Amino acid sequence: MMFAVVLTGVVAGGTTAHADGRPLLYFNHAYGVLDRETADAIEDSAYLREFANFQVRTTTGADGQTWTGRYLMGRETYVELFGVGDLAGPDGTLGAAGLGVSAERAGDLARAVDRLPSFGVAEPVLFQQTRDFGDGVPVPWFDAVFTDTRYDAFGAWGMEYRPEYFADPRGNTEPASGPGDVGRERYLSDAYAGHLMRDVTSVRLGVTAADLADTVPLLRAGGFAVRTLTGGGVVADDGMTRVRLDPVPREDAGLRHIGFALDRSVAERHVERIGNSALVVGPGAGASWTFTGGAE
Repeated sequence: MMFAVVLTGVVAGGTTAHADGRPLLYFNHAYGVLDRETADAIEDSAYLREFANFQVRTTTGADGQTWTGRYLMGRETYVELFGVGDLAGPDGTLGAAGLGVSAERAGDLARAVDRLPSFGVAEPVLFQQTRDFGDGVPVPWFDAVFTDTRYDAFGAWGMEYRPEYFADPRGNTEPASGPGDVGRERYLSDAYAGHLMRDVTSVRLGVTAADLADTVPLLRAGGFAVRTLTGGGVVADDGMTRVRLDPVPREDAGLRHIGFALDRSVAERHVERIGNSALVVGPGAGASWTFTGGAE
């Protein structure tokens, strides 16, 4: 989901990526708005509760904004799935989608922001997202950046989790592994270990040409290896997760595919049909989920 924008001045830092070639930002999660049949089938799926650390959760963010998502949570990465109408306005229409890329070390979002002008983003939009755990008191959740707040159906943002969120026990986060640890593995629980799904290894989305143009500078500034494909699409890789964005008309936009690494190898191939989608698990230590869409 996209966020209410609260401008902040908290992001400031150095101007270079890591000297050893590591990205400043990594794939955190992707979301997609699916047809109602598929979204309801996902929510009711007994198989997904075995396959992944699966949750259906309502979250309250900035300015009281709420959303109910279906989550498949891995060790470091996750996916968030909605049905048509689950989000307000255009964000809740069929084919809307988003991508979050995040810092592993404190200050790396600032470094990525400082690199954005060199990739054509003169005025990045900074904001801070909060989370309300139910007591009406917003807790700083993460600092973030958009390259532009205007979008057709897809938006990407860079993010860095806040120390206040890690300090709140209601977040169920893990202790820091070392100084400056604001990473994805710390943010997510170890509940994935009781299921097959370990992490997201690939996502593929159809996006408009304008949304693609707004996204590529963020990926480049974050240190992703970005390759342009014949036809104008791009593949961006952070070393663990590959993101493919294909330019399409708005009516064809949306989440198309998710690839997973499994926590263990499975001997036989299993196909689970969930609404207008098919999750293929195994053989081996991988799974592939394809979404074919559906009329509303």
